Amino acid sequence: MSNIKMTVSGFERPSSLAPLKNVASMMALVERLRSRGAHMPGFGVVYGFSGYGKTYSAIYAQNDTLGPRVEVGDSWTKKTLMRAILKELGEREPKGTVADLAERIIMRLAAPDHPPLFVDEADRLVDKGMIELVREIQEASAVPVILIGEEKLPQKLMQVERVHNRVLEWVAAQPCDIEDTRKLATTFVPQLALSDALLEAMRHATEGRARRIVVNLDRIAEFARTQGLSELDIPDFTIGFYTGTPPVRLRRAA
Repeated sequence: MSNIKMTVSGFERPSSLAPLKNVASMMALVERLRSRGAHMPGFGVVYGFSGYGKTYSAIYAQNDTLGPRVEVGDSWTKKTLMRAILKELGEREPKGTVADLAERIIMRLAAPDHPPLFVDEADRLVDKGMIELVREIQEASAVPVILIGEEKLPQKLMQVERVHNRVLEWVAAQPCDIEDTRKLATTFVPQLALSDALLEAMRHATEGRARRIVVNLDRIAEFARTQGLSELDIPDFTIGFYTGTPPVRLRRAA
């Protein structure tokens, strides 16, 4: 199983994102699916813009439940997908046709109280015509399946009625608020005292995207190290926030 480890200016820390709201929403969805009645649909969907922390939340839930998790690649085929799931389930070198592999997956996932299957980058399942295969696995095994994808994932799933009708709950990932931002700072730069004004300015500049907040915490930590600072407010941080916008090339004078 995966463990998140991130490095911020030399501080390698295990993920401690449980208090973040998107992680809490993911865990609530997991519990809802695991405790559903036998007649209830078995899919949950988590969707939102890039950088909102959906993958962090999925890995936290994976580690908590010990469920298998795959991240669908752009080059994947149905067979690649089946092999990846079986490897997560413990088979070292899965072989066989797609139908053979799917049958083995169903047998394993159908074990009583098996933890959920997490499928990240699930948009690609729809784009590549593989979502029906995942529906078949879910229905035959009755295991909870959580699809994680970008903001337009619900609209894509609406085009596949047999899957759309089997979604028990939809969860929209949210941008970080100031409380989440403070928790990220406490996790990744505990050696620094950052003012609420600085954190709010960073949150606003990054549109609340957790990934960019972590990148900026790295910038702040490096800046504080070079300046010999342990406390920072807005006037102290003079190099600006990273927003993801590439710099504009300056035109040379003729």
